[in-house]
Amino acid sequence: MTTDVTPQVRVNDFALKLANVNGTGSASANGLIMQAIFRMGIPVSGKNLFPSNIQGLPTWYEIRVNAQGHTARATEYDLMVAMNGQTYREDIAAVRSGGYVLYDASWPLDTDLLRDDVTFLGAPYASMCLEAFAKPRERILMKNIAYAGSIVALLGIDLELVRGLLAETFARNAALRDSNQLALQLGYDYTTANVACPLPFRLAPMDATTDAILIDGNTATALGALWAGATVSGWYPITPATGVMDNFTKLCATYRRHTEPATEPGGEPTVVNDYAIIQAEDEIAAIGIVLGAGWSGARSFTSTSGPGISLMNELLGLAYYTEIPAVIVDVQRTGPSTGMPTRTQQADLMLCAYASHGDTRHILTFPANPAECFEFMVRSFDLAEHFQTPVMMLSDLDIGMNDWVVPSFTWDDGFVPDRGPVLSDEDLAQMKEFFRYSNPNADFVTARTVPGSAEKGAYFIRGSGHDKLGHYTEDPEKYQEVVDRLKRKHAAAAAYVPAPIIETRPGAEVGLLTLGSCDLAVREAVDLLGQAGIAADYLRVRGFPFADAVADFVRAHPHTFVIEQNRDAQLRSMISIETGLPIASMRPVLAYGGFPLSADQVVGAVRQELEG
Repeated sequence: MTTDVTPQVRVNDFALKLANVNGTGSASANGLIMQAIFRMGIPVSGKNLFPSNIQGLPTWYEIRVNAQGHTARATEYDLMVAMNGQTYREDIAAVRSGGYVLYDASWPLDTDLLRDDVTFLGAPYASMCLEAFAKPRERILMKNIAYAGSIVALLGIDLELVRGLLAETFARNAALRDSNQLALQLGYDYTTANVACPLPFRLAPMDATTDAILIDGNTATALGALWAGATVSGWYPITPATGVMDNFTKLCATYRRHTEPATEPGGEPTVVNDYAIIQAEDEIAAIGIVLGAGWSGARSFTSTSGPGISLMNELLGLAYYTEIPAVIVDVQRTGPSTGMPTRTQQADLMLCAYASHGDTRHILTFPANPAECFEFMVRSFDLAEHFQTPVMMLSDLDIGMNDWVVPSFTWDDGFVPDRGPVLSDEDLAQMKEFFRYSNPNADFVTARTVPGSAEKGAYFIRGSGHDKLGHYTEDPEKYQEVVDRLKRKHAAAAAYVPAPIIETRPGAEVGLLTLGSCDLAVREAVDLLGQAGIAADYLRVRGFPFADAVADFVRAHPHTFVIEQNRDAQLRSMISIETGLPIASMRPVLAYGGFPLSADQVVGAVRQELEG
């Protein structure tokens, strides 16, 4: 069915959505399209929206292309690749007026699904694959590559580039390579023979990704841990954080090994691991492993999500009070309880900031993309040892499991870690007596020793009350002296955590304040509001405790909007708690349904508030 509506011709500015069934192998085809667009030098993003079961439920993959780099999630789509009959109705409803629907015409489309303002493009993918491939599973998998061939034709993607990607992917399996190449050609040939290609929205090569890479946040986090010098990790599998440790394990197997010569003539050399990665029985054991290694002087970390942080609370309090360095990566997902494990949220802010019972405050870092996951992982280890305390890096599922286009990483072989005040045997020899919690430095941090130090550096401590000499106490004044120093130590970290990003515009009375993966959507919202005549300044929080600039930003704007992905406006509450600012001086803009934030959500909320 052909519509009378003529879509506007647009180059490198559109969104498409691919609807499929989980477990059918569609991820390979979707990733192929994403990679091809990236290789054409065009800013692009891919959002994988998948269910938490293994197979059978609907799954979607959203691709947004924008020459200006506005690649936050779209809410309407120019092209819908509808391959799941269960979701036809909602998928077709999500297409913008003048858009297109590509579907499998092996079966007729119900007439009640048709829209007059949308063009429907049918191709008999199942029938084509039935004829071309013999094995049932192969027919299912190759159907996805066939629709990828159609997308190549419809969007003007370089066919030879895609062929090259398939050749790279299946370089070690000629049979799979040939099957994929055939399926790609089937879809491409059918579409070019039956549809005017490319569509009015199309791709054209750019050079915007020349110095960029395509990477997910979990891989980047693992790379950051490797560069930072981490050698020990304790962990327990959990979606969406498992990829962090999977990647760290692979990296260590390559870069954390050395070979020792044979001990006997004619013997074989021995490969020795310079790392320890332990999959524990649960998250409680995992953080215990990390703290034991941190107390021993190793750089150690764990990766988890919200439910894991809940289980780690007691030992996080122990580490805070006994001042043991550790890094915890929280790849946030939707809660409470099990919640929606494959959906994204930012609802662990207060859980992490004040984790454990009693008076605790923890240092947090908030990356906005995989590049900052790499950078902030290194910074988190330095903060943990500089301040001798747990540090949590709060990523989320959108950052962790989706591919992002980010600047290439810089690897500095001259990097020197900040180990904080650690006493050597020479230092101890010059001291009359060593007390673990005495003589704080300018940042209220006391020097530590590590096992193996001279006898004078030995000390014993437990989680019960202690004084500044490390002795057990229940004396109120001596107890308060220690926890007051811990509070001042935490406050001192504000000068060391990643500084907020601030952008101002002349005459702006509106301020948009956010954190983490909201960054792309809020930046785009700033531009869209500007086009509507509303000048807005921008601040992105990147660490906790907050810098003074955060409170200054709120005070400077009659209308400050705090944009975050949770129900209860946790960032807004934390700013009020920590700065004393009236909570009413900040208006919340909240998105917490589990999908990544879009600019439209921000613009709509801001304009509704301002315009009444």
